[in-house]
Amino acid sequence: MEMEKLVSLCRRRGFLFQSSEIYGGLNGFWDYGPLGVELKRNLKDAWWRDMVAAHDDLTTHAGAPGAYEMTGLDCTIIMHPQVWKVSGHYDLFADVLVECKESKKRYRYDQVRCRWIDGTGMHLPGSDQQYATEQVKYLIATVAENEAEDLEKRAMKLLKVRSKDKDSLKWIDGVTTLDQIDTQDFDKVFAPEATKLGTFGEPRDFNLMFESHAGALQSEDNKVFLRPETAQGIFVNFKNVTDSSRVKVPFGIAQVGKSFRNEITPRNFTFRSREFEQMEIEFFCHPSQSQDWYKYWRDRRMAWWQSLGLSGKNLILRDHHPDELSHYSTGTADIEYAFPFLPEGEYGELEGIAHRGDFDLRSHMEGKLDPNSCPLTVQLGEDGKPVHRGSGRDLTYRDDITNERFTPHVIEPSAGADRGALALLCEAYHEDTAPDDKGQDQTRVVMRFHPRIAPVKAAVFPLVKKDGMPEIAQDLYRALKKKFPAFYDEKGAVGRRYRRQDEAGTPYCLTVDGQSVQDQTVTLRDRDTLEQVRMKLDDVVEEIERRVTGSC
Repeated sequence: MEMEKLVSLCRRRGFLFQSSEIYGGLNGFWDYGPLGVELKRNLKDAWWRDMVAAHDDLTTHAGAPGAYEMTGLDCTIIMHPQVWKVSGHYDLFADVLVECKESKKRYRYDQVRCRWIDGTGMHLPGSDQQYATEQVKYLIATVAENEAEDLEKRAMKLLKVRSKDKDSLKWIDGVTTLDQIDTQDFDKVFAPEATKLGTFGEPRDFNLMFESHAGALQSEDNKVFLRPETAQGIFVNFKNVTDSSRVKVPFGIAQVGKSFRNEITPRNFTFRSREFEQMEIEFFCHPSQSQDWYKYWRDRRMAWWQSLGLSGKNLILRDHHPDELSHYSTGTADIEYAFPFLPEGEYGELEGIAHRGDFDLRSHMEGKLDPNSCPLTVQLGEDGKPVHRGSGRDLTYRDDITNERFTPHVIEPSAGADRGALALLCEAYHEDTAPDDKGQDQTRVVMRFHPRIAPVKAAVFPLVKKDGMPEIAQDLYRALKKKFPAFYDEKGAVGRRYRRQDEAGTPYCLTVDGQSVQDQTVTLRDRDTLEQVRMKLDDVVEEIERRVTGSC
């Protein structure tokens, strides 16, 4: 599937729009349209129901070390700045960027793709007359999604090669990333959007948190940040939850909410955005059982995505190599999806399941905050490293049966709602052939969403706008609407109405025709099989509900 086709459909059918589009758009921000907001809401609702609302805390689930409880939170986006100091985000939450001194554009160091090319015998860059007589090579860089095409185009531009002679380009080795290149070779790099060589500056750290200020005056003392993750709100409320709800370890706290990261180069549609939504669980357990709980959540979350239709070779579970682990993690696995904008064989993260140990609770517990100091003053210890100044509060847990007191370990399944919605869109997109109104086979674009997360569950059509058909169709639409999202359409040929609903991903269409007026039956059409059956009008709502809920 070509990504351009999906992006076009998303805008045409109202799944996704560029934010502030009438003003030229804002890079890294996206608006969900009428169908998109329903898709994303269905995904979040399914997650909340399966993980929290419908959880049976009296039963040991298959593969789980024991029974456990689940509860939820909804924390503020702006928190005390010391939260981010203690968590390490203020000092450590950064990406490395490089800046092009010519174009003034900034790029994430590890996302600039590049490839060496042999320039021997070619035009010397910057000259129309001279040719390279000695061995020389250049590094062509790109950040374009159509990587191979852009590398070729920029190489031709640098070496003044005409389109008919592009086969004369002599590439050296394969594509790599800029962070794998020695900075001493930066003078040989042809940066994206540059017109000459050697325009990249030295790589440097760039903190990803959005800054703001709380209060009338703007100073270091009232600087705050939009949260870069939802997890910390759960950790700082650990004691509040255990004291107020009487949950007992093991238990999980779930949260769905917005997070913000000032990405250097947002890219790949909604995959890497500056504003995004997370569906996250912090699961607190006894240290002796934490490895077993980690394995349980890793397997359960993989099975959950598969239950929504993401399966086969497009979805994998990948354990992190020890070199990839965060400083606090003893184990992390990523659920990854083969998004079509990635090179063949590569996968992008959909959800991470991390064993965080006791790092977070311990960090927020240790030390004592000095109320007279600037919250973000960097204090260094004897080893020269930043000192975390926690709340000084006791965030340990006491088992009231064994009387054991301990700091719980945490397992964190953290999924992206936006990436999840994007994966569902990619998985759903299909092209096949189906007969039109005249019986001729034509290409059909169909979004094969799992019925549970489809934005609209059923569409109702009167065959024509007369002879009592609209009245029957409207009554049926109202009855369906009380149960789940439905759509009514009486405009155009019925074949074109089917096509519109296929592109919207509606699993079932119901047509009211002349026979409906006579015997109170309607035609039910299945989106995927194209099967059409007659059924009694009084049975329609129950049958659609059975098909939708039965697929859960």
